[in-house]
Amino acid sequence: MNTVMHDLFRPARCRLVTLALLPLLLGGCALAPVYERPATPEPAAFKEAQGWVPAAPADALDRGTWWTLFDDPVLDELAAAVDVSNQNIAAATAAYAQARALVQQQRAALFPVVTLNAGAGRAQGSEGTATATRAAGARDSVQLGIGASWEPDVWGRLRAAADSASASAQASAADLASARLSAHGELAANYFSLRQTDAQAALLRATITGYERALQIARNRYAAGIATKTDVLQAETQLANAQADEVGLARQRAQLEHAIAVLVGKAPAEFTLAPAEWKVSVPQVPVGVPSTLLQRRPDIAAAERRVAAANEQIGIARAAYFPNIGLNASYSSSGSSVAGLFGASNTLWSLGLSAAQTLFNAGATAAQVESSKAARDAAIARYRQTVLGAFQNVEDQLAAAQVLARQQELRMRASQAADEAEALMLNRYRAGQVSFSEVVSAQVTALNARRAVVQAQADRQTAAVALIQALGGGWRP
Repeated sequence: MNTVMHDLFRPARCRLVTLALLPLLLGGCALAPVYERPATPEPAAFKEAQGWVPAAPADALDRGTWWTLFDDPVLDELAAAVDVSNQNIAAATAAYAQARALVQQQRAALFPVVTLNAGAGRAQGSEGTATATRAAGARDSVQLGIGASWEPDVWGRLRAAADSASASAQASAADLASARLSAHGELAANYFSLRQTDAQAALLRATITGYERALQIARNRYAAGIATKTDVLQAETQLANAQADEVGLARQRAQLEHAIAVLVGKAPAEFTLAPAEWKVSVPQVPVGVPSTLLQRRPDIAAAERRVAAANEQIGIARAAYFPNIGLNASYSSSGSSVAGLFGASNTLWSLGLSAAQTLFNAGATAAQVESSKAARDAAIARYRQTVLGAFQNVEDQLAAAQVLARQQELRMRASQAADEAEALMLNRYRAGQVSFSEVVSAQVTALNARRAVVQAQADRQTAAVALIQALGGGWRP
């Protein structure tokens, strides 16, 4: 009850002052609460940033070409096509244009509306007498009218609507930046996965060649009577499994190629990405202080602008407590000719002031104000949740980057040891010192270790892309 009374008495004071000074007012009362950016958690440093060199991001630089950090010309070419042809970006661009048009529409309501009406006609009638009816002469008529109407923004409702639309347009611009960042991030992740698939396929082809040699050795030993048929069967099984894995990679590569085609706005049938050398480049991304994250992330910016828009809606709702005031003016003239339009006896002008006030609506206005406040509180909660999620994203990717870097070193060490063990075991088999099952075991271990190295390299690149996205884009330190 106290809240409702406060909302009623505060507008009442504004109403009295405004009515007293109405002839002098060109602007209106600001009924929306004074906007302040909602407070959010801002830790002093990232928890998982140990080992990273802090660097303040260059926020003034265009962050749209962050993919160039990976030094891959093919990726650069594909990313440029995404900006032009990706349909999600096209939809976000259209939404932003629509939001800007709405801002212009709302601002236009602050100005008078002027209309012009003109018309001309010719009519013929008849005259009646006591003995006969005769045709009267034809008469010409010309009319010209100019009208104007204006709703003075005494209570600030129209300006609040314009400010709300402006904040929504800024949120739409941030949504567009988010769409671009998401599309480029998805492209980079799919591209690196495709290059990893090509590397895995090349690795399998080399391994298959080794397995074919091992099969031939087993067959020669079996033909010489110094090995069993089991050795040959094991070698054939191992070779067939490797060939099946290679075929499976072809399916995975095709799906990634199709996904990239859609991202660049092409039908999969019209797009082919030839195998090329994979540049395993992992850029060192500078990590700034956490507070800069609130300025760089477009999703955070969009959420904050929506809070501002919701805040203005409270002022719009409060304006319903006050009367709607309108000014109307018109000037019209009529005559039998164009020259006669400007005669003083043929003109008519009017000037009027109107006001309409709702006297009783069973608390609907107060309910609308409370609804607007609740909508603002919900927008604040979503903003804070977006900020918390952003900090989580960065911490996750920082941890992933450090772990994957260490993991790649260990994978490479394991692969080198497995390669040596495979060579030694094959030599011992040729000398008849071990069974072929031991050779198979060593070869499987070596292949898995090699593939794990390739996977670790791709994971590091993907994690770097995710970190750049989490930080709101790329930059040059």
